[in-house]
This record gives sequence, structure tokens and C-alpha cells, in this order.
Amino acid sequence: MSRIDENRERLRSAGLRVTNPRLAVLTELTRGGHPTVDSLADAVRARLGAVSTQAVYDVLGVLVESGLARVIEPAGSARRYEARVADNHHHLVCRGCGQVEDVDCATGEAPCLVPADTYGFTLEEAEVTWWGTCSACASPSARSQRGVPQIVE
Repeated sequence: MSRIDENRERLRSAGLRVTNPRLAVLTELTRGGHPTVDSLADAVRARLGAVSTQAVYDVLGVLVESGLARVIEPAGSARRYEARVADNHHHLVCRGCGQVEDVDCATGEAPCLVPADTYGFTLEEAEVTWWGTCSACASPSARSQRGVPQIVE
């Protein structure tokens, strides 16, 4: 079964009508990564032609509400979306370029981390974001392009 056929079935299983914009957005999300609305809108336009950014926002809202997509909001960064929703994973974010990578839970199932005091809450999931510098941004050439002094030994 093709990715498009699988996504048609995902939409139907979630009780959603299959429309070209929904199918195009979900298909882009299932390619992986953590795209922004703007990058999704560009990809959907490449598939379908004229589609408004508002239409992409609307589709994403429906996909998130139905559990077919997840939104992450790294501090200081645009909202990003992903189709990986069936688990409680975490994220690494590069401070240099904004690259986002998934990190599996190290201790099992959701919430996979438990605070010292739950204050009476029933825990459902944990959302952890690690911040750092990816290998591309940490390279000497990238550091010099950003004006970061080189350490010479």
C-alpha cells in the first residue's frame, strides 16, 4: 500500500473526510521531520497548486485535534508539526539552525519521566526538549561563519 493510500485510510479511521488538502498535508507530515506551517504550505502547493496558508493551518488544526498530528513549540522557534503521535518521545533542538530531532524515551512507556511530586495530577505524558548545537553548526567552518572565535592549540 502506498503512503497516500495509507494516509487516506488514516483520515477515514479518524472519522475525517478525505480532501486533497488534508491528504497532501498528512502525506508531507508522514515523510518525517518537524516542518513549520510555511514549509508545509510550500510542499502542499507543489503538490496541489494554489492552497492558502490559512487552509494549511486549518488542516493542521483538524489533524492535531483528531490525533493524527502533534504540534511542538520550541521556545523562540516557530511551531512545528509531526506525524509521530503514537508514543511519548522527546526532542533535541539545535540553537544554531533550529534542526529538531526525535529522541525515544529512555525509560519505557508514557509518561516515561515522573516528577518528585505530582501534586495530585494523573500523569499522561512528559515533554522534554534538550537544547544544544548540532554537528553541522558546531563545525569549525560554521563557527567561523557566525563570527565565533576559533580555538587554536
